[in-house]
Amino acid sequence: MNLENLKSLFLDNGCDKIFIKKLSPNDNSKNQVYFGGSFEILNILPISEIKNEEAGDWNKERFKATIKFSWIDEDSHLYPAPNAQLILYPKYPEVRFSGFLAKCQKPPSDLMTQRLANRLLFFAVSSNGVVLGFVAGPNSEISNEFESIQSVSEHGVFKVIELPQIVNSRNKLLEELLRIHQLGWIKSKRLDGRGNILPCEAPNCGGYTLEAELGITPNGYSEPDYLGWEIKQFGVANFEHINSAIITLMTPEPTDGIYKTEGTESFIRKYGYTDRTGREDRLNFGGIHKTGFRHPLTNLQIQLIGFDVDSGKIRNTNGRIALVDNNSIEAASWSFSSLLLHWNRKHNKACYIPSLSLVENLRQYKYGHKIILGMGTDFQLFLGQMALGNIYYDPGIKMENVSKKPKIKKRSQFRIKSQNLSNLYRANEIVDITI
Repeated sequence: MNLENLKSLFLDNGCDKIFIKKLSPNDNSKNQVYFGGSFEILNILPISEIKNEEAGDWNKERFKATIKFSWIDEDSHLYPAPNAQLILYPKYPEVRFSGFLAKCQKPPSDLMTQRLANRLLFFAVSSNGVVLGFVAGPNSEISNEFESIQSVSEHGVFKVIELPQIVNSRNKLLEELLRIHQLGWIKSKRLDGRGNILPCEAPNCGGYTLEAELGITPNGYSEPDYLGWEIKQFGVANFEHINSAIITLMTPEPTDGIYKTEGTESFIRKYGYTDRTGREDRLNFGGIHKTGFRHPLTNLQIQLIGFDVDSGKIRNTNGRIALVDNNSIEAASWSFSSLLLHWNRKHNKACYIPSLSLVENLRQYKYGHKIILGMGTDFQLFLGQMALGNIYYDPGIKMENVSKKPKIKKRSQFRIKSQNLSNLYRANEIVDITI
């Protein structure tokens, strides 16, 4: 194996970047391989599941994140490592790579079981979500080739080699958004799972119409929408003023609390309120719920359980965002592990597009020329903004026909004002696509 052959193999598998770590003696199968002092690696690697593992001593608490990983041997064959996982230690925080030799048919045990300095670990993410890895000894041909490279970029503890791509995702995205902006008013529409264009008459069709123009079909995967970018549309009154809009960041269903254990109907009957506009036989559950403030209609307040505000770190792997009532009962909660899985991977690169709407006669949308881009995030940044009240829970849940045959609409929303978006990303920019 040499560097050109490895690059070709990664390219053939749809990879766009190679990440390289020079391994220390402690980076081995016994001590695990150190992947960095933050959870940013989750922005790179596709995680299929995150579980929390509690311990009596919180210093030992950790998350375990499952990844699909295969080793590449010297002859370019792939060998799955089914037990490969990331171990996330929230106290520090840090991430380590573990389980990468167990049950693998042909693992690189000779290099990954010993304490040997200056080995090189190469890995890249394939188009089907499998992480491909190769390890080289310190005096191998491929190591010498890599050391001779004059300049490479860096990402945390990794060096990065960019592979030649047919499409520059940022440029392609902005080109498409310029095309859509120049279309002017677009008839409201949406795509079904097969890519067929359907009419769309709901109030939230601005996002569906934009996705239809970009060719984004609905799916249940927690992956970015378009060429690695998460696409978020938000309504404005004027394209020149985009800093005061309300943006829905995500809409996850609760993972615990009365909402989950007793059901949505029981939750609404207990914490909902009669419709404020006088619509009969209807209960609503809505309103802005911020951390530490009790909502006057639902009598619930948001609490961040297991998050240390001062340090900005998760202190408990069983931590959660909880809606708590006056009796300290959790009406609904969202586990950090479930939100962590969604946020880091899906929001690592996000694009926010303003829109205008016309709803009379024929629903139409027009999309703006000033685009907000955010790159590089961490779920602990999300929690920090929630602690400050910049991110809040603003549900749109209702139950109609309460006394007869109840009909329930669920929508849990975490929202933010556009002026606070920059606090969620390590790099931000506003791009005028017409310039």
